[in-house]
Amino acid sequence: MLRDGMSETLFSSGTAAPPPDGRLEEIHRLLLEYFGEQRPRAPWDPLSQFIYSLLSSRTKTETTYAVVAKLRERFGGWENLRDATLKEIEQAIGDVTFPEQKAVQLKGSLEEITRRYGSLTLDFLAQYRTDKIRTWLEQFPGVGPKTSGAVVNFSTLRRRALCMDSHHLRVVQRLGLTARADAKTTEERLMRIVPESWSAERMDEDHQLVKQLGQTICTFADPKCRQCPLVGLCKHGQRQLAVDPAGP
Repeated sequence: MLRDGMSETLFSSGTAAPPPDGRLEEIHRLLLEYFGEQRPRAPWDPLSQFIYSLLSSRTKTETTYAVVAKLRERFGGWENLRDATLKEIEQAIGDVTFPEQKAVQLKGSLEEITRRYGSLTLDFLAQYRTDKIRTWLEQFPGVGPKTSGAVVNFSTLRRRALCMDSHHLRVVQRLGLTARADAKTTEERLMRIVPESWSAERMDEDHQLVKQLGQTICTFADPKCRQCPLVGLCKHGQRQLAVDPAGP
């Protein structure tokens, strides 16, 4: 028996509400079974994460970590990095891709953060909504949805967001979870089907799993579809196996 008008209105058409989209849960489960539990991240403060993410574009993870460690050792604090010359910064980040461009972006961003807030920190962002934080961060040169997503999700801010790096973007598009689009649009579409129960930490873990798949199996040039734990769910993988049944 219906106890209120709301229930009657919701179901008066005779159709039940659609079930929640369970694709991301299934993908997460399969990747956990294949790769195992991921090491929990020890979140950095937002500024340190910002610096790492700005440098990480088109650069291997281990290389970027090594460069950030080198920056800490050489400059001691981010204020000293900000005040260094462009030549000094470029030399210090020489192992990342496009160091000349990133040195300009990094120094300019650190100076502008200081100018706007009065000191070099991003801790103040914790008082704002996630969408406002991301819009603010994306004003800086070289900062797009990938970097802003990383800062709000991976740092001590710990907000619900997806970091759509090249690996994550490639995997979800091959799976057919979204139509081909840029990182911002793809993230917006994925967020509509992310389970409401997923915390920021769970979304971080999911990113780690998907990225690992993209780095080792669902690679850009030579995807190993036959080895992939998601091949049964993957439109691209099914097409590849149909064309080349004996392929990798």
